[in-house]
Amino acid sequence: MRNCFLKRFLQISSSSRFLNSSRRNKVSAPFIDKEGETAESLRENPGFSYGLNWGLAGKGVIVKDKAFQNLKSSELLAKGATIAETLSGLPLHVRGTLGGNSTISKAQYSKLLKQVTTHISSVSNIFVHDGAIGLSPESDAKVRVISDSPSAILSLSSVLWETPTRAVSHDSCPLTVYIATSISTAVEDIIGLGAQGNNGFIAADIERSSLILCGKAFADINGTKLALTALSEPVIFARGGLPLSARLLVSCDSVVLLFAPENAIQSYSDLLVSADAGVVLSPQGVAPLFQTKKLGGINPYRIPSAVILATSDSSGTIPSISKLSPGQAAYHFLAGYQNGEFVPAYAKVETIPGTDRPC
Repeated sequence: MRNCFLKRFLQISSSSRFLNSSRRNKVSAPFIDKEGETAESLRENPGFSYGLNWGLAGKGVIVKDKAFQNLKSSELLAKGATIAETLSGLPLHVRGTLGGNSTISKAQYSKLLKQVTTHISSVSNIFVHDGAIGLSPESDAKVRVISDSPSAILSLSSVLWETPTRAVSHDSCPLTVYIATSISTAVEDIIGLGAQGNNGFIAADIERSSLILCGKAFADINGTKLALTALSEPVIFARGGLPLSARLLVSCDSVVLLFAPENAIQSYSDLLVSADAGVVLSPQGVAPLFQTKKLGGINPYRIPSAVILATSDSSGTIPSISKLSPGQAAYHFLAGYQNGEFVPAYAKVETIPGTDRPC
């Protein structure tokens, strides 16, 4: 796996192709979803779409009354959405190859998913939002969010990049996010997770490409992004992209890929495209995993002009500033990449007096 990862890193880093435009191809006006229903027909029957209903049924959600898809912020607010107070540190359960703060078994996740889909199917109005993680249509991960609350959709729509609705419908392996804000707190005991607090919890299954947010968990943006990152990485990697725990630094017309510890990042905060650590590097360019408002008129979607690795070296063997060859950069990159994060620190090894053996 390390050799595969290193090979992909070197191949992409040596590429010099630039993307001509960061703009996505927009869906022509008459077409809204995969079944080809027209915008006019959906305006005449708001909240009703045969195609969307079938799509939701395939995800275990049966529309009781209406399902509203890809509403604008103003429309969500008109439906009763409110801006939720930001939360943090909610319980996170991840099943799959990547870990979380705790684990959830396959049986527990299956039982939870059944409880959540049954709950969402019982509400009168369902809200759906389609988006993407990453900017490249070739290497991004498409996401469909299904919720019982317009407030949750309002929150998640500010995290995901925009994508044509049909792109999600036609995608071979989209991620699915289920949000059950009004589900009973008893669900924790029913599936055997125990008490999870009053604000809800986050559960993800990488094998299913599925994420569940219960209660107010949608307001824990950092926890949600962490779970979405874990889910999207296998999809992005399989499509030729390389997810990296790095940030983009823009200076004049140059885009720089920056790997640095959190305490060093503060010095560059005004130049960073996003405060989040997470980008996708592909032969077409590099872009943040999640939506950011700081892009403005900047087009960062190009091959980086440089890669900076900020390290902490207590051994005194690495010069303060070094220009590295691609091979050296790859070595230091892998040396500092631990548990999904870039935490480069090189410590001087103490030895037992009179020997070369470490203490």
